[in-house]
Amino acid sequence: MASEAVPPPPPTSTTNGISAGPPKAAQKPNYTLKYTLTGHTKAVSSVKFSVDGNWIASSSADKTVKIWSAEDAKIERTITGHKMGISDVAWSHDSKLLVSASDDKTLKIWDFSTGKCLKTLKGHGNYVFCCNFNPQSNLIVSGSFDESVRIWDVRNGKCLKTLPAHSDPVSAVNFNRDGSLIVSSSYDGLCRIWTQPVDNV
Repeated sequence: MASEAVPPPPPTSTTNGISAGPPKAAQKPNYTLKYTLTGHTKAVSSVKFSVDGNWIASSSADKTVKIWSAEDAKIERTITGHKMGISDVAWSHDSKLLVSASDDKTLKIWDFSTGKCLKTLKGHGNYVFCCNFNPQSNLIVSGSFDESVRIWDVRNGKCLKTLPAHSDPVSAVNFNRDGSLIVSSSYDGLCRIWTQPVDNV
């Protein structure tokens, strides 16, 4: 008796003609050095690509933020204004603004196209260590050695909320994808997630 034919496996579902099967194994990375960016005179604390990928911002203990071309690594602009070293720098999601966090206890919002300081954010009682824009780029979150997390209005530079976040300096802060959550980390060994009522999101 002939054996019964085994039915073929069901086709993999597709979306817009793209297979939804298991992802292919990643090829082994083969990164090699392309450029070395020289220009800062003291330790570099942070470096970030702009969201559009065209620029790199770096911050330093030398009190400056430098903007570099991601294409040829040339310095586009050196931004000055802080009185002490800078611990972090972040881009807005349209790549038009930057925010920097400094040991002078302030944050500064900068216009990328001109390098001009648009707002100085004052309120932290100690070094400001970290900062980030929300996805809509109308809020900034910052963390400080004063153990607090602050939320700022980009338009007017005012502090909208102070969270008594940790029992030691705050080391990092970030928004989630839609801006409804904030996460903070600290030298106290904890990470904390902050939310707000749905009506306010």
